[in-house]
Amino acid sequence: MFSRLRSDIQCILDRDPAARSAWEVLTCYPGLHAILLHRLAHACWTSGLKWLGRFISHIARWLTGIEIHPGAIIGERVFFDHAMGVVVGETAEIGDGCTIYQGVTLGGTSLYKGTKRHPTLGKNVVVSAGAKVLGGFEVGDGAKIGSNAVVIKPVPAGATAVGIPARIIPSKSGESADVTTAQGAFSAYGITLEDDPVSQAMKGLIDNASSQEHQIALLWQAIEKLSDSGRARRDCVPDDAARQETFEADKLNQLMGK
Repeated sequence: MFSRLRSDIQCILDRDPAARSAWEVLTCYPGLHAILLHRLAHACWTSGLKWLGRFISHIARWLTGIEIHPGAIIGERVFFDHAMGVVVGETAEIGDGCTIYQGVTLGGTSLYKGTKRHPTLGKNVVVSAGAKVLGGFEVGDGAKIGSNAVVIKPVPAGATAVGIPARIIPSKSGESADVTTAQGAFSAYGITLEDDPVSQAMKGLIDNASSQEHQIALLWQAIEKLSDSGRARRDCVPDDAARQETFEADKLNQLMGK
């Protein structure tokens, strides 16, 4: 029990630069208190003491602002950072090393009792502030859920899910999608330097439109030169032909945040 408690405290010290000592973590971190109370509630729940398990989780909700159903399964070194308003459903499973921020919901979309209604998080998953993960699917190891994302389908291992509904940014070479430093570096709030898939598509369209306008302008300029040299009809270039490029690709890319 004490070795597991030391592990819980150490994982907070490793991931939160505001944590200055083990004593501070033990006495001032509601995420740790929620985990400890959940273990007691879960033990009661699995022993058949359903009401007592629910009552302990209810008290924990009052004390910490984190609501974890006693039936939920939580692994080791799980860190609820700030975590006010977090809701974890009955059939949810949270793997070892996960980090969950404030306002997160691990919820269900089914009303059928006795079924897998809530998500399963693999190891080292980061679920950012305000994200909603809804359904009985799996989120793979090392995946990251962006802030305020609404995830309603499985997320592959190492991928990042962003947006409403969430779109998937695939992993690169089996690594987490936002790994830009040494492998294994922790990414607070699941921030990714990769582009959102929609912005990537828009940038591709902008670049293509700019390229097409450039080619059309070159064609009109060539036809105009041929007309001046007498090798083509003088009236083959319309008055409204776009001989100069006017497409503001740079401005549009700036608006897209590129």
